[in-house]
Amino acid sequence: MKQPVHVAVLGATGAVGVEVLKTLENRRFPVGQLSLLASERSVGKKMKFRGQEHIVKQVTPESFQGADIAIFSAGATRSREFAPYAVRAGAIVVDNSSAFRMDPDVPLVVPEVNPNDLKSHKGIIANPNCSAAIMVVPLWPLHQRARIKRIVVSTYQAASGAGAKAMAELESQARDVLDGKAAKKEVLPHQIAFNVFSHNTKVADNGYNEEENKVIEETRKMFHEPHLAICPTCIRVPVFRAHSESIMIETVKKLSAAEAREILSRSPGVKLVDDREKNYFPMPIESSGQYDVFVGRLRDDLSSPNALAMFVSGDQLLKGAALNAVQIAEWLLKH
Repeated sequence: MKQPVHVAVLGATGAVGVEVLKTLENRRFPVGQLSLLASERSVGKKMKFRGQEHIVKQVTPESFQGADIAIFSAGATRSREFAPYAVRAGAIVVDNSSAFRMDPDVPLVVPEVNPNDLKSHKGIIANPNCSAAIMVVPLWPLHQRARIKRIVVSTYQAASGAGAKAMAELESQARDVLDGKAAKKEVLPHQIAFNVFSHNTKVADNGYNEEENKVIEETRKMFHEPHLAICPTCIRVPVFRAHSESIMIETVKKLSAAEAREILSRSPGVKLVDDREKNYFPMPIESSGQYDVFVGRLRDDLSSPNALAMFVSGDQLLKGAALNAVQIAEWLLKH
């Protein structure tokens, strides 16, 4: 791919779109031309990139002419509608929605895990679900060493996963409750302030909600392990940003906590936060705004001989979305 790069960002004014622009700038991606695209209600808004103002334009089938890379963060419906136009215009689409993740012809990629899958793309590359992306970063190097055969994961998912409006709702509800007022529910189905509830997606016939089924299916696809046993429970928590996960893995080969700690201490995209003496472990308040997935609470599972437990926390808007998309773009540029 030639430099400088013409980058189009669809959904530029949303929570993920804003982070895409920040990440492109912070990582000094060689953007030569920038097209900011959104729905009609955001047309005319001004956004800054590298000190210069750019005007947001309404997305149309012609919006991607001349673009090299198009990063989509506008939901599955928009992705299905406009990705074909972008590909026909010659752009490579990196899509943050669920539209193409399980399409067998579309690679689903976390660069620390399966970058070689990018070689087979046909114009569209999918970013995984945020919970799956955060989980697989620390699990992949352990899988390579000892082969994981089972994962049990409980997620503690921040309001950021439901977008900027959900984050604002958490703040407004917290203020109202502390002022003795009733919490107003407009974005999420239940009160999020001072509460936790099962992830707000439809429960399927198998008893798992959409978020949980995404974790199962997408992890299997990225690991190239179609029968990997995974049991997720996905929960919304009153945290603004960064998802956390309690993870237990069972491995074919014995892997001690000490061995896992050593592996993770040198794994890309991982920051080891595991101080037992100070009782200091990953927290969303500290992983927010960070590129790495924080990993700690590493311990042998006392209930199973070949099992290991840990706690992780990672920024949903970054590694779970914007950062991962930019890392894919970086890989494409390099290769």
